[in-house]
Amino acid sequence: MRLWSIHPLYLDWKGLGANWREGLLAQAVVQGKTKGWRNHPQLNRFKEHEDPVAAVGFFLLKNHEEATRRGYNYNLSKIVRPVEEIEPLEMTDGQLRYELALLSERLERRDPEWLKKIEKLTDDPPRPHPLFSTVEGDIEPWETGYWKSLRG
Repeated sequence: MRLWSIHPLYLDWKGLGANWREGLLAQAVVQGKTKGWRNHPQLNRFKEHEDPVAAVGFFLLKNHEEATRRGYNYNLSKIVRPVEEIEPLEMTDGQLRYELALLSERLERRDPEWLKKIEKLTDDPPRPHPLFSTVEGDIEPWETGYWKSLRG
């Protein structure tokens, strides 16, 4: 599971679509409608919000808005609580940099042209998804996988 903390504008069409699908799965998990993925570390940040269903709804809504801006047709009715405003969650600048590096590695292989495009957009730290506000810090403790070795 990968629920990107970076702004959806960085994601290529495959990444944006995957983020949408994973967000829908996260929505089912926080609603208690699935037996799988309940303890996935990336979901903890949503579960810690005072209204986890609304937090995932906002996450999905902002992905939907980016998809719509690009001319894609994601089904808005799949979002249970598509709230327009919500109390943001904190996300470390180290996590945002890590995610942009991870995305960049993937784009080198699948869409080098998109990588060139986002390299022109990149701020330091990268812009967060609108659900998150940026705070100084290392890669988030819930992050796992191959790139975890970058924590060094």
